[in-house]
Amino acid sequence: MAAPTASKAASLGCNNKPAFPELDFRSGARVEELNKLIQEFTRHDQREYDDQRALEIHTAKDFIFSMLGMVQKLDQKLPVANEYLLLSGGVREGVVDLDLDELNVYARGTDYDMDFTLLVPALKLHDRNQPVTLDMRHSALCHSWLSLRLFDEGTISKWKGCCTIADHINGATNYFFSPTKVADWFYDSISIVLSEIQKKPQRGMPKVEKVEKNGTIISIILGVGSSRMLYDIVPVVSFKGWPAVAQSWLMENHFWDGKITEEEVISGFYLVPACSYKGKKDNEWRLSFARSEVQLKKCISGSLMQAYQACKAIIIKLLSRPKAISPYHLRSMMLWACDRLPASYLAQEDYAAHFLLGLIDDLQHCLVNKMCPNYFIPQCNMLEHLSEETVMLHARKLSSVRSDPAEHLRTAIEHVKAANRLTLKLQRRGSTTSIPSPQSDGGDPNQPDDRLAKKLQQLVTENPGKSISVFINPDDVTRPHFRIDDKFF
Repeated sequence: MAAPTASKAASLGCNNKPAFPELDFRSGARVEELNKLIQEFTRHDQREYDDQRALEIHTAKDFIFSMLGMVQKLDQKLPVANEYLLLSGGVREGVVDLDLDELNVYARGTDYDMDFTLLVPALKLHDRNQPVTLDMRHSALCHSWLSLRLFDEGTISKWKGCCTIADHINGATNYFFSPTKVADWFYDSISIVLSEIQKKPQRGMPKVEKVEKNGTIISIILGVGSSRMLYDIVPVVSFKGWPAVAQSWLMENHFWDGKITEEEVISGFYLVPACSYKGKKDNEWRLSFARSEVQLKKCISGSLMQAYQACKAIIIKLLSRPKAISPYHLRSMMLWACDRLPASYLAQEDYAAHFLLGLIDDLQHCLVNKMCPNYFIPQCNMLEHLSEETVMLHARKLSSVRSDPAEHLRTAIEHVKAANRLTLKLQRRGSTTSIPSPQSDGGDPNQPDDRLAKKLQQLVTENPGKSISVFINPDDVTRPHFRIDDKFF
């Protein structure tokens, strides 16, 4: 920002406030205008839920959990008392570090109205308090093979059909849990269960509009009343504790120090079905710290989150081909920025424009240097595998954004407004009938389901953007047990 001239300064007296608007040096854009555009994007991107929409969200969730309970009963492979992590936003939104190359393209408004990611543990290792040491001898950083020797004979017997086999040094057979085979089994099991459910439809049951296997992810789109909901269901391995490879990260200073406890941050981690660039798809899993990220998100200022969401909307469209940059990379850069910059600076409510420009600069810097460290395992460079041609192509695209951020924000606003118009059009078309939940008998509409809808709406309103852990008993799926952060309901 330039300083006022001497004559202007004299006329202002001791008032040091400049007589001209604050400008972005690179683009010439007015910072005030950028702030207003980010606020407008946020207003259109955030959706408020009335009682009907809240009830539809609950109905879809209840259907998915009932389906998973039936999957567990098929062959008893899934844990009986399982703990799911429900995240707001689909895999394509970068809520989990998964590769987007194999995913079909879905668009909000055209294909769905709301999207969620559900992590479903196929295996749990929750009985260890010491740091978890994984077999990373065959893998790149942030990745691991998983031997079933860590589990009991009953678990090995159940899952050996979803394993690759190798001879152990002592002559015994070593079963390695295969992400691709687990995903194939999971998709087949879900398909069987959905086929059975649809043979005996119940009043108010969601319509299964689409079931697709996208790589190792199962994507289900449900039609519930006037809403379409996308669930990206991911089979994972769940661990309590913290991986040994990330122990050094705990020794550093972080932005969340003093805001949340270390115990909250390191309560657990996952292996998700994704491999490194040169890894073996049938054997390699990727470490995921999605549970920790839910906690860290509570410490990020509202204005920075607004800038992140707006920046994400821009890069998803702009950098979609070739698929080299994921919204998860942007999330990692935001977490690094939180560590690097003073909390008092990031807490400024009217600095969203500065944060947006900074995120674009950070992303461009990472591309030019082909370096994006994983936040939890900094020695892992998430861009290492990209070619020079690819990173420079994306860096040039980002340069066009940085030269005219206002225009790209307007384009993002138009896209989200168009998606909202499509959603409203479909809602009006389907609003003539009110869809009760699967448990409803069509009785008094103001009875339990209506109360549940109001309760759920209150939770959504009070906890915007937060993620939900769900506890499910397949023998009694009629009682919802879910947690928003550390609160149980």
